[in-house]
Amino acid sequence: MTKTHAPAAAGDFPIELGPAAPVFPPIEFPDGPKAAQSLGLAPVIAVPDALIERLRGACTSVSTDSEQRSVASTDWWPLGMHWVRAGRVGGMAGVVARASTTKEVAAVVSICNEARIPVTAAGGRSGCVGGSVPIFGGVSLDLCGLTGIVDVDDDSLVVDVRAGTFGDHFERDLRANHGLTLGHWPQSISLSTVGGWIACRGAGQLSNRYGKIEDMVVGLDVVLADGSIIKTGGAARSATGPDLSQVFLGSEGTLGVIVGSRLRVHPAPTHERRGAWGFPSFAAGLDACRRVLRRGATPAVLRLYDALESGWKFQVSDKHLVIALDEGDPVMVDASFRVLEEECKAAERLDDGLVEKWMHERNDVSAIPKSLEKGIVYDTIEITGSWGRLPAIYDEAVAALKKVPYTFGASSHQSHAYSDGACLYFTFAGIPPADGKEAYYNAAWDAATRAILAAGGNLSHHHGVGLNRARFMREALGPAFDSLVALKAALDPKGILNPGKLGLPTPFGEVQWP
Repeated sequence: MTKTHAPAAAGDFPIELGPAAPVFPPIEFPDGPKAAQSLGLAPVIAVPDALIERLRGACTSVSTDSEQRSVASTDWWPLGMHWVRAGRVGGMAGVVARASTTKEVAAVVSICNEARIPVTAAGGRSGCVGGSVPIFGGVSLDLCGLTGIVDVDDDSLVVDVRAGTFGDHFERDLRANHGLTLGHWPQSISLSTVGGWIACRGAGQLSNRYGKIEDMVVGLDVVLADGSIIKTGGAARSATGPDLSQVFLGSEGTLGVIVGSRLRVHPAPTHERRGAWGFPSFAAGLDACRRVLRRGATPAVLRLYDALESGWKFQVSDKHLVIALDEGDPVMVDASFRVLEEECKAAERLDDGLVEKWMHERNDVSAIPKSLEKGIVYDTIEITGSWGRLPAIYDEAVAALKKVPYTFGASSHQSHAYSDGACLYFTFAGIPPADGKEAYYNAAWDAATRAILAAGGNLSHHHGVGLNRARFMREALGPAFDSLVALKAALDPKGILNPGKLGLPTPFGEVQWP
């Protein structure tokens, strides 16, 4: 199937726009947010009244309201949602500060640094590994007031955008007002901000064509722990020492607070093609995807689902499903699809409508809340690996998850593919006893992660580390972890920035894993 279309107007945007504000997960505190309590997983650093008054003189909005503090202390982490259902949060912010300018962010961070008060920067709080949970209390710094496109350089295809801009509104404005696209389309596009994408080294569903967020960043505006403001990057392919932008990409707010960015954009696509194929095994599907990328084709979407997921997601039985979509210049798209069709010729050609089904459902984030209501403990684990290791990683991780008591489902799909490897997305689900949900959740994560690392896989592809994966960081990085610790000490000597994340040591004490 091939279709040609003009750049989307605002009214033609393919999804309904979100509120351009954090969307609290549709899980209710049983007695309301005001009654929520902290689990006390780490020592709480109180914010003195005198410091709160200083913050009020430096920032647009500062609140100590219990409801606002409870809501600001949550994100979309599935384990955190279980806590919410029990009226708890992993850590409770003492203050919620909402900044609207870079100057305000710098002032808040500087005040907190002087007083040694933890600061957890947050945007849409759509992360699913606990990265924005203020585990030591302190200040939750909401950046959603830093919003909007600052400048568009159409000749150079670079856009300057503030960190608190929500993804769906950013993409809509690019397309409708400039005929451009970033090409970054995460499942959470309506829930997440540009700064969050950068801080967590995120990936959109079209990353094969456009790259991950680290491939899009030209330069950053960052507030450091002492309140100073720096700019990184800015020139095409600069050789002015190391690329400092990459220091803050994926740092999850532990090395600096990202307040703005210059990003590479592209002309909005005018051409699209879609296709679907069924393979006899997951390994055969992986090999076909590898060959497509090896030949230099970069279809925007190239996803492989194992037989279990092909059945329950697409109602395709006993097949490992590959779906593909490409968009852009007609010549490039047609060339990409010629490679796809040649490399998938041994597989069964299936209805292109399967791609439309995926397009229709790709931004649905309702599965986790619905599963919680049924007593199901559910999560996804996305990792990366080289092509040569992926078949073994798939086999070992699925087998490890199936061995965890109470698991009734373990599956995987390949979601993002590159010339040197791909992302595998594992899903597990189980129904443990009511008092064993945390134990089951941790056991599933431990089993899968240890199997993945032992088989040569990486720890994360785009969800990041946060709190959930912190315990694996030293094992995953080896001796290089000490270099990360040294970098943290140099940029944030008082340790105030998002303590407890990335497995980094903190001056505030230890995090007790539940």
